[in-house]
This record gives sequence, structure tokens and C-alpha cells, in this order.
Amino acid sequence: MLPPRPLEAKKGRGAVSNLQGRYEVNGRESFDDGWVRDEEESAPFKTQVTDEYAKTILSRNTSPDIPFNVSLNPYRGCEHGCIYCFARPTHSYLGLSPGLDFESRLFAKVNAPDLLRRELAKASYVPEPIAIGVNTDAYQPCERELRITRRVLEVLHECEHPVALISKASLIERDIDLLAPMAAKGQAIAAITLTTLDPAISRTLEPRAAAPARRLRTIRTLTEAGIPVRVSVAPVIPFVTEPELERVLAAARDAGAVSAHYVVLRLPWEVQPLFQQWLEAHFPERAQRVMNRVREMRGGKEYDSDFSKRMQGEGVWADLIRQRFVKATERLGMNLTSGRFAELDASRFKRPLVVPPSQAKQCGNATGQLDLFS
Repeated sequence: MLPPRPLEAKKGRGAVSNLQGRYEVNGRESFDDGWVRDEEESAPFKTQVTDEYAKTILSRNTSPDIPFNVSLNPYRGCEHGCIYCFARPTHSYLGLSPGLDFESRLFAKVNAPDLLRRELAKASYVPEPIAIGVNTDAYQPCERELRITRRVLEVLHECEHPVALISKASLIERDIDLLAPMAAKGQAIAAITLTTLDPAISRTLEPRAAAPARRLRTIRTLTEAGIPVRVSVAPVIPFVTEPELERVLAAARDAGAVSAHYVVLRLPWEVQPLFQQWLEAHFPERAQRVMNRVREMRGGKEYDSDFSKRMQGEGVWADLIRQRFVKATERLGMNLTSGRFAELDASRFKRPLVVPPSQAKQCGNATGQLDLFS
């Protein structure tokens, strides 16, 4: 038996392999028997989007280190292919790989706007800011045609419900017509993730996300439209993106970002082996140094899920990064976003009609209730 071939990066994809999910019953191990042709092994993974009819759409959390209680994710899986994405392990629940499957086999919650409308219409619903795009980017490429995020925002805009958007895609600019009026009433903010200014690193780290320069232009465009923009410097990867920390913050401030926060690299579950494969493929000369520093910030482990440590780590190196971040934001006049999204205004909330107004008129009932014999 020949030894396994070394892992090689696939063009346009973040993960190097289709690593087996932890819930799969049968184990698989690849080896080179000499029959696989090079062109077959390097064949691209085509993106497949499957419609999904979700049962619920709002997720709630009580995590003290997250600035929101309620979130909405229109998609499962993300074509951006960010190798560090903490949502990758969720594909294991579907019997799929957190690796290449996560970024090529996507699920679109096509009934998300209807579910949201019904949720907001409940008499028991208490409005508070909804964060969109937390697990996977709500503006990933398939949104351009599917427009699920757009329709969700239309419901929130109609109800004057506060929203916080998190993205690294320029497509968010499409919805300025909805977000700008909401922001003028204190009901909308945007957070743009800016990991690096180096397009070469970004091309492998986040292969199908907008380039760094394009994200800076998005920050500027949103700011000029009156939408407050926070910059998320996440993740901070030792010896890869960490040296740029101050430059990233300065560029974001110059583009109009008013506040910032950061997260050190997190490697839960299958993200850890996937990230190490990525390091070996793209930065073999510093892979060991990177992982040594990651372990140093995680108490000797690859990851620590403790709420007080998971976002910023612990130890000397984690403290140095924190000091650098604080001093840079103070020097640049940027606010630190350690608090929750409490500043968004939920006081204007209007409970929606369960049936959209356009459909209600078709039924001959302006109240939005269906006629018994219509």
C-alpha cells in the first residue's frame, strides 16, 4: 500500500479535506492506490443549495460573552469557506462533513420570513435586538438570488424591530434602502468582519468572502448611508493575522467604523484538525509555532469553551493582544464593544399581521385575518 498523498489546497475552498464528522457511524481513511488521477483529485467541489423548511427560526442563548440574546440564521453551511468558522461542526448533525461539505452543501431556510412574521405576531413575544448572520453569513453568494435575508429584513423593517447584521460580504449594501431608515431610528447596526488586510492571506483563509479592500469600501458605504458600523477583528491568529492587528483597526477607523471588538482563534471540535490541515497546506514553515501559541492561550489545550476565556484566551500572549487592542482603539478614538446591543431601540415595535398586508387585501380583509369563506 502506498502512503497517503499530502493534503493540497483546493482552489476557491477553505478546507483542505472532507474530514469525517464526529457522529458518523462508519470510519473512513483515504489512501493512494495509484488509480486516482491528478485531475480527479483536484476536481472542484460544486456548490449545492437545498431548500429547507425550518420548524423554528429564532435561536436564543444566555451566553454572558455574546452581545445578543436572539439570533436568526437564514442558511446552514457557508460558501465563504472560512477555515476558522466555529459553525463548521454543526454540519456533523446533518451527517455531513464540517470540511468541504460545510462550504459546498448548503441549506436555505426558504420559509424564514414567514416563520419570523408568525413569531413576532405572538402575543407573548417581547421585542429585543435580533442578530442576523451569526453562525453563517446571511449575505453569502446564494443570497443574491434567493433573497431570504432581504425578505427577513422587510419583515423587521415593517415591524420597526431592531436588528444587528454581521457579515463579511459586500452584498449587504443592496439592503441599504431598508437599513438606513431603520438606523435613523436607532433600530439597525452592522458589524463587518475584517480579519486581515493581506489579500493573499484572505484568499486562502476566507476564499469566497469579499476581499479586504472591498470590505473597507463596504464599511465606508454603510457609514455614509448613516448606518453605524462596528468592525470585528476575528479571529486573531498568532503569526498569521495577529501582526496586523493595529493596521486593521486603523484601516477600519479610516473607512468609518465607530467601534471594534476582537476574538482570538477558536478551534472547537472538528475546526481544530481542519485548521491544522490548512496550516500545513499554506503555512507549513510556521504551523508548529502557530499551534504552540494557540495552546499557550488556551491553558495548554487546543480549545477551552469556558465563557470567561473562549473569546480572548488566557495567559501572557492573550494579555498582550488585549493590551495592544485597547491601546490601539484608544489611540484611534474607537469605542470598545464589550456591552450588549441594548442601545438599539425596540420601543417602536409594531406587532405584524400574520398574513402580509398584500395578501390580506387580496382576500378582501384589510385587518390581515383570512375570511372564513374566502
